[in-house]
Amino acid sequence: MADPTAGGSTYMIREVWEGNLEEEFGVIRRLIDQYNYIAMDTEFPGVVARPIGPFNSTSDYHYQLLRCNADILNIIQLGITLMDENGTPAPGVCSWQFNFKFSLSSDMYAQESIDLLTNSGIDFMKHEELGIDPLHFGELLTDSGMVLFKNVRWVSFHSGYDFGYLLKLLTCRALPEDEDGFFEVLHTFFPGIYDIKYMMRSCRMLKGGLQDVADDLEVPRIGPQHQAGSDSLLTAMTFFRLREKYFENRVDEPKYLGHLFGLGNHIFQAQASSPTSTATTTTNSAAAVSAVVGA
Repeated sequence: MADPTAGGSTYMIREVWEGNLEEEFGVIRRLIDQYNYIAMDTEFPGVVARPIGPFNSTSDYHYQLLRCNADILNIIQLGITLMDENGTPAPGVCSWQFNFKFSLSSDMYAQESIDLLTNSGIDFMKHEELGIDPLHFGELLTDSGMVLFKNVRWVSFHSGYDFGYLLKLLTCRALPEDEDGFFEVLHTFFPGIYDIKYMMRSCRMLKGGLQDVADDLEVPRIGPQHQAGSDSLLTAMTFFRLREKYFENRVDEPKYLGHLFGLGNHIFQAQASSPTSTATTTTNSAAAVSAVVGA
């Protein structure tokens, strides 16, 4: 991993609005083949609804909570950072902060979340006037080379909500009714996901949120906390430092790839105990993408 404190290292975060959206996607498409590790973070307007039971498990409750909020709320920011398999950032600009159209007068939100984001420097008036059209973004993301390819690795931290909002952008649909359907569509668009929070189950000394883990691993933050571009860059640097320190730079993909912390436990337990799980998952994923693309 490139040392972010070294004099020759440069980490630049590009602000993206509707006006420069297509230009920046063009840059990303040219980079993605080589810089195929995508660290990601989102900012969204909190939690405003609670699901009504009964629930099959704690995991089921958390998914239904995610689902009922992502279905009625709109994303505010998405941050992505591109690095290669060695943790070297894309040259020049390596991080993009996508700012979506969002109106405090017409969109739903939790006030405490808006207060936090405002204090972090997010300009909601600018989001309302210049923000990205979600439909336009979803079209460009689908054709960007970042989704649907097995060689691409998405790196995240406790990211159920993040991927929920991304699937909403990609499919223009409500999220699936249960975890099984969610993971089927998720693994179709994002075949290679690392969730640092899930990986921490094998790192006894690490606890807490992203900033806590970054501090423990002595990874410096670049940019303001609670803005998606800075958070995605910190996620990227933290992942490669974690991989180096705790996994000897080699992560056991069958053990960690595709998992999200706090969701889908029964799915992965069933797959682990079934000798035909790989074939079944492949068949189901093909059916899922056909259903989504054909819709």
